[in-house]
Amino acid sequence: MRVRVKLFATLRDGRDKDRVYELRDGTRAIDVINMLNIKLDDVKILIINGQDGDFDVQLKDGDILSIFPPVGGG
Repeated sequence: MRVRVKLFATLRDGRDKDRVYELRDGTRAIDVINMLNIKLDDVKILIINGQDGDFDVQLKDGDILSIFPPVGGG
C-alpha cells in the first residue's frame, strides 16, 4: 500500500518533508515513526487524513500521515 508521510518543523531535519512510501498492509503509524528513526518523545501530534490520529492506528492505502513535534518557543 502507498501512504503519504508529511513531516513538520524539526522532524524534517535529515528526512524528506513530504514523501510517499510503499508499506506492508497492517503497518501502523508507530511503525512509520520507527522506520524514520523518530523518537516517540519528538512526536506531539499525529494527523491521519485530516483527523486526530493515534500511534496504533493501522494505515490504509492512500492515507496521509502528518507528524508534528512539540512546539517550542520563548
